[in-house]
Amino acid sequence: MFNIFQTGEEKNFSWNMIGNIAEGRKNLGEGMPVMMYRLFQYSLRSELSQRFGEEMAREIFRSAGEHSGREFALHMLDLTLPLNDFLASLQKILEVHKIGILRIEKFDPHTGYVVLTVGEDLDCSGLPVTGDLVCNYDEGFLSGVLKEYTGKEYVVKEVDCWASGSRVCRFEASVDHQTKV
Repeated sequence: MFNIFQTGEEKNFSWNMIGNIAEGRKNLGEGMPVMMYRLFQYSLRSELSQRFGEEMAREIFRSAGEHSGREFALHMLDLTLPLNDFLASLQKILEVHKIGILRIEKFDPHTGYVVLTVGEDLDCSGLPVTGDLVCNYDEGFLSGVLKEYTGKEYVVKEVDCWASGSRVCRFEASVDHQTKV
């Protein structure tokens, strides 16, 4: 048994908090319109921004994304696969779960530097162009996945976004040499 509202490191988000969706949603199933996901995400983002400021809201989304990415990697991905197979598996599972269409543009195996895109991104594809980069949750999510696979701290920054006028979200990921794992 767990309490979602408990605090402290031992009470951090974990995979078991998702519960048994198949059992709990026998009629409705796992599918949900993107509109409902965004309704939740952007109302929460707005509330956090109003209470704590925009930068803190972005950081909270990044941190939540990282926790989710790590749990996702541990429970949905084979972390023992060779790099190319791992990336192919990640591409497939993100598409199967309708998160987005992942493409790797560049990868330097010596430094760990990665440039990747996510098309039809769950968070932003179809938003009005505002000039903003809004996929902070995705930054954290990708960071968490990369951290679990490589065992290294990653910093992931969005450099292009649907909301900034691009038609894909582009992320640059690099190993954070400042942080000890």
